[in-house]
Amino acid sequence: MDPILVLVTEWWWIAPAGAGASALGWAGLRRVRPGQRRLELDAALLDVRRAQEAVTQSRAQLKVARAELLRAQAEKSTPRATAGAVPEARRRLQLAERQARAAVADLKARRAGVQAARATMPTSRGAIEQMPLARLMAEHDELTARWIDYETDAAKAIGFPMMSDARWPPLELFLREYQQASWLRPSARDVRMAPAGYSAYREAVRRATHAFDAAERAARRGTPREIPEPDERSNDWAEVAQDLLDNAQRAIARSSEMWNRVRRDRDRRDERRDERRGDRG
Repeated sequence: MDPILVLVTEWWWIAPAGAGASALGWAGLRRVRPGQRRLELDAALLDVRRAQEAVTQSRAQLKVARAELLRAQAEKSTPRATAGAVPEARRRLQLAERQARAAVADLKARRAGVQAARATMPTSRGAIEQMPLARLMAEHDELTARWIDYETDAAKAIGFPMMSDARWPPLELFLREYQQASWLRPSARDVRMAPAGYSAYREAVRRATHAFDAAERAARRGTPREIPEPDERSNDWAEVAQDLLDNAQRAIARSSEMWNRVRRDRDRRDERRDERRGDRG
């Protein structure tokens, strides 16, 4: 079995579609580790530093591209000149300019992310489900529920069959991104996680969500791209998709069973407490 399937089995335990929102009540009693509330902010600050490094690197590459263009123009009339050197240097300069503009735009977006992280940082007394990692894992679970809906809802399965075909390129892309997000997902919402790991997991969930949104739009337009002929690679992804679905559905069942067991234990504790109070009265 693919290792990702084992990880999905172990990690995908929240399952809001099966356990319901009430399951968060008992989990919210867990102790919040120091630094959890700052995880989004720390990751955002890390993203800004990386974006600044990317801007510095892109500007250096831009200077190199400009120098190469000047050199190619200067050698145009010399014996050392080669055909197409100037157009090629100009193309590289245009590419470097686009990359530099993109790096600056990304830096601005990352700085805005720091402001948003500061504005939404939970209080130190906040419940575990209010912490950044818990919210991010809830987004991951919501994405999983959206995907499973196309497998379990008969109307959707009939209306959008391509959303169940791992050979369809948009869905195949989603499965790849989803697999990466599942690899990076931590084992629980209250684990200690470094900002770099959180940032990588967050970006993976976002890419998977964007890929799924794109697949949904393509499916609803009713003009899916041509499905390639079955081959070994396609069959492998079809098996991965089916195994992911099977494991997620089993996780839903386990999550519901776990919540029911916790609720029964809590009810028994309440009954014993009431009995003790009655005896004292």
